Amino acid sequence: MSLTTSRQAPAPPDPAARAPPPGPHPHPPPRRAPNVLAGLGSLLWLVLVGLPLYVLLAATLQSRPDYQRSGPLGLPRHLTLDNYLDVFDNGFGHYFLNTAVVTVCVVVLVLLLVPPLAFAVVRGARPGTLRVFRLFLLGLAVPAQAVVIPMFYVISKAGLYDNLIGVILPTAAFCLPICALVLTGTMREIPGELYEAMTLDGASTWLVFRRLVLPLSRSGLSTVVVFSALQAWNGFLFPLVLTQSEDTKVVTLGLYNFQTQYGVNIPGLLAAVVLSTLPVLLVYLFARRALIQGLMGMGGK
Repeated sequence: MSLTTSRQAPAPPDPAARAPPPGPHPHPPPRRAPNVLAGLGSLLWLVLVGLPLYVLLAATLQSRPDYQRSGPLGLPRHLTLDNYLDVFDNGFGHYFLNTAVVTVCVVVLVLLLVPPLAFAVVRGARPGTLRVFRLFLLGLAVPAQAVVIPMFYVISKAGLYDNLIGVILPTAAFCLPICALVLTGTMREIPGELYEAMTLDGASTWLVFRRLVLPLSRSGLSTVVVFSALQAWNGFLFPLVLTQSEDTKVVTLGLYNFQTQYGVNIPGLLAAVVLSTLPVLLVYLFARRALIQGLMGMGGK
């Protein structure tokens, strides 16, 4: 008789046996102590940011006598929108329209000139292209205050003094160097394999620029648009020197209408400031990420 022994496979471990008993964790994670200094610093920063906004908005909702009695930090007693209505009665709508025309024209000029220039610098085969681009970037080192007198002479001889075109051209010219630098960095982020693939497919230079470069440079183009629009909207020096009449005034110059020889209408002036900053605030809220990324050289990613 032969005895045979059979081995049984070990039973799988019971997961319930290894599970920890129900109840609180034996070693709860330590709680972090509240950072009192950080909280106080945040509260202080909130006060520093919120107090000017409160002074600005509260003054626009008060009449001039109430503002003089309560002061800038006082609570408004009788809310009114007369200051905003007075702003438009003083020609603010016309100034706003002039500023919008200057801003749109500057953005259009920058978009027509900067993308082909940046594309020629990135993909140009001629050896003198980079030298011309470096010479073009010297405009970054020239402040507008240093050339305002020659600019006034040129604009006057061209017959563009006291004309919005005379404001548009120099504003766009001073936007070109930084916009070209930003967009060139964006186009350098496009892989060279994509250029080679389209070239092998028989695409022309114009087709590569239109079908490949422009779609992949949207972030850089957004940065260029935002930067040039802000520069044109907030422009003060060129409109001050190159315009004179009421028909060509922009928003930044129209604020002087609230200052007379007898005093300053502070509630009306602050109401005009609020209305003039609304477009800038909206542009910043919707395009701040593109602007920051483009200025950091990340527009193509």
